[in-house]
Amino acid sequence: MSSPKKAVFHMIGNGHIDPVWLWNWQEGYQEIKATYRSALDRLREHPDFIFTASSAGHHAWIAENEPEMFEEIRVRVQEGRWALVGGWWVQPDCNLPSGEGFVRQGLYGQRFFHAQFGRVADTGYNPDSFGHAATLPQILLKSGLRHYTFMRPGPHEQALPGRLFWWRGLDGSQVLTFRIPYEYCTWGKDLEAHVKKCTTELGGTLNELMCFYGVGNHGGGPTNENLASIARLNADPHFPTLRLSSPGQYFGAVQDADAPVWSDELQHHAVGCYAAHSGVKQWNRSAELALVRAEKLAALAQAVTGSPYPAQALERAWKRVLFNHFHDILAGTSIESAYEDAHNEYGEALATAQHITNAAVQRLSWRVAVPHREGTKPYVIFNPHPWPVQVPVEHETGGVPEGFVVEDEAGAPVAAQRTRSEATVSGWRKRLTWVADLPAFGHRTYTIIPVAPSEAPEVEASERHLESRLLRLDLDPQTGGIARLLDKRSGAEVFGGTAAVGTVMRDSSDTWSHGVFRYHDVAGRFADATCTLLEQGPVRSSVRTTSRYGRSTLTQDFILYADLPAVEVRVRVDWHETQRTLKLLFPTHLHFPQATFEAPYGVTTRPTDGNEEPGHRWTDLSGVYRPTGAIRGLTLINNAKYSYHAQDAELGLTVLRSPVSAHHDPYVPAEDGDYRFMDQGEQQFTYWLLPHEGTWREADIPRHAAALTEGPVIIPETFHDGPLGPRQSFMDIEPANAQVTVFKRAEDNHGFVLRLVETHGWPVRARVRLPCLGQEVSTDLGAFEIKTVLVPDGGGPAQVLNLTELEVWGEA
Repeated sequence: MSSPKKAVFHMIGNGHIDPVWLWNWQEGYQEIKATYRSALDRLREHPDFIFTASSAGHHAWIAENEPEMFEEIRVRVQEGRWALVGGWWVQPDCNLPSGEGFVRQGLYGQRFFHAQFGRVADTGYNPDSFGHAATLPQILLKSGLRHYTFMRPGPHEQALPGRLFWWRGLDGSQVLTFRIPYEYCTWGKDLEAHVKKCTTELGGTLNELMCFYGVGNHGGGPTNENLASIARLNADPHFPTLRLSSPGQYFGAVQDADAPVWSDELQHHAVGCYAAHSGVKQWNRSAELALVRAEKLAALAQAVTGSPYPAQALERAWKRVLFNHFHDILAGTSIESAYEDAHNEYGEALATAQHITNAAVQRLSWRVAVPHREGTKPYVIFNPHPWPVQVPVEHETGGVPEGFVVEDEAGAPVAAQRTRSEATVSGWRKRLTWVADLPAFGHRTYTIIPVAPSEAPEVEASERHLESRLLRLDLDPQTGGIARLLDKRSGAEVFGGTAAVGTVMRDSSDTWSHGVFRYHDVAGRFADATCTLLEQGPVRSSVRTTSRYGRSTLTQDFILYADLPAVEVRVRVDWHETQRTLKLLFPTHLHFPQATFEAPYGVTTRPTDGNEEPGHRWTDLSGVYRPTGAIRGLTLINNAKYSYHAQDAELGLTVLRSPVSAHHDPYVPAEDGDYRFMDQGEQQFTYWLLPHEGTWREADIPRHAAALTEGPVIIPETFHDGPLGPRQSFMDIEPANAQVTVFKRAEDNHGFVLRLVETHGWPVRARVRLPCLGQEVSTDLGAFEIKTVLVPDGGGPAQVLNLTELEVWGEA
């Protein structure tokens, strides 16, 4: 029998710290200081001890508040005894941040480590996050993180080929990954029981493991008693060799091991977190998109007008968002008062984005030549996407007469209509809507002219139906849902039953939904509906349905545009139920459907088994349309939600959940307890239904979703000369499966940075024309590849950078 000492346990001393969870960030701030102080004391007392620390944001707090302690940390980092891991600003939820959100975790995290310590982390580190998107390996690898460490999901939630494996992403990127056995922190003083449990993981060819120890969650870290027990157990011949180590040392020791490959996401743990706390989910989506748009327009304003680029303000705003990516904040599992803090911080980020956006477009539009026309009112509209878009615009205005027309810059009429103003105290404020046809990453000028409009066909409507030349929608007067959606282009019936019905599921699970994988126990449906015709005109018509369940009300405004192929639905929920989940269900008319979900900078295809799944702005169900045998699909796009299911041919959007706030099993709330339940009261969001021929790829769904959720910017103007034409494009990219998702100044301010993403899984040669810079970039993109390109100031060839912008990988 071989000696137990041939096995090696790399003992990873850490102090897992949730800066927010059952406490607010101010308490987390203090606990980080206390834990780091304790770790520094242990390093002084025990020459062989190594402390593992992640989260650049935690270190930034120490640097700003206790610079003397930070200098001690800097010394220990240089010694190699303060092991920097993670490379991200915090340990985020690893499903819900956007692709660019994850990129910024690494960009700001690794750049902080590099600036302060002269090195970056090489090991991604998210022990406590509740699942991990399949697209992360590429983001990790291109952020300098060659290894990855996690714990959830556990073996009871997802079978994996081993504790140690190569995790392969959609693009082929691989990171050597380790699943932590049993726990990432310990509470007992003596580690014997914990080490014994870890020995059960030995076997086969794997004889080296990481074993994590140290008081955690509310911080604490390794204790003197922990270290004494390690020394005692290491002297015992019945235990493996216990080596005080770090994740980097462990991965260095096993780098050449014959590890299996895993090519999928790491799920499922805590599926309730995809929907818990609607507010933080919506704030996050809004802030991420607003900052990306603000960067694009600020970069354009600098390139075209020379205005200063607000790099510091953008970085501060991004760091507010990144902190609130933390897995117990964005997941919705923290105490109620923590979300007051989160709301304020997301609000700061959104306000920053609004100010930067306004400053950029005001400076640009002031340089657009707008000829004087007596009694007219011009508007300049900016498209933030580098491809042409046709999108609805809606805005408040003043001084518009009863009779008016809208013309584009060439004098061609554009269908427009008046809709209800937000102002109710005076009749002189109006609200207008029309569909703008905008050039790629540019602007177009529209003018309101006070003349009697000519007769224009209206979108046909009544209290129970809407019909354009593309779609017909019939409403169910009982449930307030969709009785029928006909795609007139092909004659296809989209739904196989009543759709968009508010369906209430019993849900007695805790905030995380521990041990739950789906919500399918129907308690009832919204009904007793009323239908009201809200408006009818040449641009759009809309019908409002209001339905009820218990003490709650569901209002859906169904909007059909004359020439757009999607149904827009504006939702208002006034919710007063507890321990229930609300879903909207969409039973399609498809056979052998495939469910595809937008993931962070990619997609994930999953079985239609009814399980709750994370997704981003869109999810798609495509399959065989039963009557004709053609391939068709339905895409659901939304601006606020992240939780879905696909059950056979049915697509479901999870609107909200109402468990007890911050309730963690196995604790069971008392029947007569005074508890706060989540998502009580009113909330609003918008979704779009887009039926299509072929699959989501043929329908170019990624571009549709981007255009609908990251909308144009409208500026009211006056008359003036300027060097810019009334219609102009400053950037475009082709073909359609290539996107530029980011356009900004380089972090070192020596050029402009483009983030290119292949969205369909089809390798392509992408070409980006940049009239604003007088340049053109052509580069190859692999399937689902993310590529960061620097266009240097002063000319010169474009260069490929890694995601942190710390390394140049060659010419584009």
